[in-house]
Amino acid sequence: MDLPLAHLDRQFDYLVPAELDAQAQPGVRVKVRFAGQLVAGWLLERVAESDHPRPLYLEKVVSPVPVLAPEVARLARAVADRYAGSLADVLRLAVPPRHARVEKEDTGPSGPADGGRTPEAVDPRGWRDYPAGPALLRALTDGRAPRAVWSALPGEDWAARYADAVAAVVAGGRGAVVVVADARDLERLDTALTDVLGPGRHVCLSAALGPARRYRAFLAARRGDVPVVIGTRAAMFAPVDRLGLVAIWDDGDDLHAEPRAPYPHAREVLLTRAQLGEAAALVGGYARTAEAQLLVETRWAREVVADRATVRARMPAIAPTGDDPQLARDPGAASARLPSLAWTAARDALRADLPVLVQVPRRGYLPSIACADCRMPARCPHCAGPLALPAAEGVPACRWCGRVAAAYACPECGGRRLRAAVTGARRTAEELGRAFPGVPVRTSGREEVLSVVPGGAGLVIATPGAEPVADGGYGAVLLLDSWALLTRADLRAGEEALRRWLAAVALARPGAAGGRVVVVADGGLAPVQALLRWDAAWFAARELAERRELGFPPAVRMASVTGPADAVADLLAGARLPAGAEVLGPVPADEGRERMLVRVPRARAAALAEALHAAAGQRTARKAVDPVRLQVDPLSLF
Repeated sequence: MDLPLAHLDRQFDYLVPAELDAQAQPGVRVKVRFAGQLVAGWLLERVAESDHPRPLYLEKVVSPVPVLAPEVARLARAVADRYAGSLADVLRLAVPPRHARVEKEDTGPSGPADGGRTPEAVDPRGWRDYPAGPALLRALTDGRAPRAVWSALPGEDWAARYADAVAAVVAGGRGAVVVVADARDLERLDTALTDVLGPGRHVCLSAALGPARRYRAFLAARRGDVPVVIGTRAAMFAPVDRLGLVAIWDDGDDLHAEPRAPYPHAREVLLTRAQLGEAAALVGGYARTAEAQLLVETRWAREVVADRATVRARMPAIAPTGDDPQLARDPGAASARLPSLAWTAARDALRADLPVLVQVPRRGYLPSIACADCRMPARCPHCAGPLALPAAEGVPACRWCGRVAAAYACPECGGRRLRAAVTGARRTAEELGRAFPGVPVRTSGREEVLSVVPGGAGLVIATPGAEPVADGGYGAVLLLDSWALLTRADLRAGEEALRRWLAAVALARPGAAGGRVVVVADGGLAPVQALLRWDAAWFAARELAERRELGFPPAVRMASVTGPADAVADLLAGARLPAGAEVLGPVPADEGRERMLVRVPRARAAALAEALHAAAGQRTARKAVDPVRLQVDPLSLF
């Protein structure tokens, strides 16, 4: 039943009236009576007898379309158990809301569309830079289930490589599910798959499609009209006949983490699906997460990487500026905080009529300001939130409550002059426009994200993750304000910084004679060293070793329990935690709540999830008022 109560997370028996016998098939949506109310539910199974002495009758079949596939139902149960959640919450993520008009459309006969084509053999040419690449494609074509962690080369057309892998699976008579982080990546993969398979052989699933289009694509996959489903995390549960491959690109992107209960991560859902369905798995990216490295070190998956000679041949020239970079003597360059090395790289690229990418970690104009006299951070007089300057002619405003602080005076020294503490992308674009007069300047960030830019001379100022693709690649890539990424209070700060840098550097013209990359950071730092050598595997292994030593995920399993102090204490007191469990905390959370962390070895992960779910069920059965949020392996621990 579609009820968000942990103590009701089980199956219930209902009698099927004779008039509903034909429609009441496993996988359909139904309505049943429960506690005197009519509630929605899913028909999971038909059996001949029931152990219940007096089961009620099924009230209604909402739709005769069996939208819940049996393998998706098994997967949803496994995901709910892994994340200490309820099956109803997972099914709400797995099956999109019903759209009655779409169901009534004349869909024609089921089966593959006529417009596509099934490749008989896939050319492994694109994978030949990776020694294990051709073997991976052969295994997929032969119907085997290889598991691979792929580290992409600089300048690699990752969408084309994923299209090759999907085509190999389709050539072997099976289907595939591929998950990407955002709409831009989905568009690239959609184009690549259309080129390889032809039109009508795959569908895109994304929450951004709208209810009707998303449900139409879902039904096409459920009927078996297409063998391939691609999409954002909304596609991780997509029903596909004879599933042969699950794949995810850039699994370190936080967009892969579902923000709704029970907060599953797309990577973990897909790997669970591969395990249950004996399907192949492909985890790829320019960077590598500690979780992907754990798959390699435990031999659950094999790494697919290029040899060092190939990496060196494909890498652009990358140079750090050091601890104390000397600013270029040009007044405009000094204003734009450009070190001499970065200034030279940008100037040379623009003179060669090539675009320049500048990555700035913060959006906005001046997202953080301080007193110009004593350097005290400027805070809102009402809520103590950070003040920001939205534009050159604007007035300071609070980023938390939105109040304007036009008459701000520093509480420490009384000064009224303000200076930039952090410079945002729009301010950087303004300064670089003065440094390189006459050169077009484009920005790509939260307000407007560009997909592509022309290949001629121009400056592109982008926040991490919003870098557009340039025709022919960038002549120079400048990675500014690296400290903003490296000094975040986050377990994954170094990993995330390297991931952002590699994604930007991958857009440069490949080869030492191609683009130039300048990172404004100390070359001795581990993430910078990994960038200079393009060695994400080395950094991931280093991160995983450190987390093993410190007892952090993914070396262990951690659960976060967040809520009012009394509610958190009540839940943990009622939980039968497995032997060896460590309870850490409390630490303050938002809005008067606190957070406790529970840590166990990976071997006891299932016992931890079961104990927390059972304790949550006890609280809902007692109708406890204060809610408690359970998250297993949350992305943020601090």
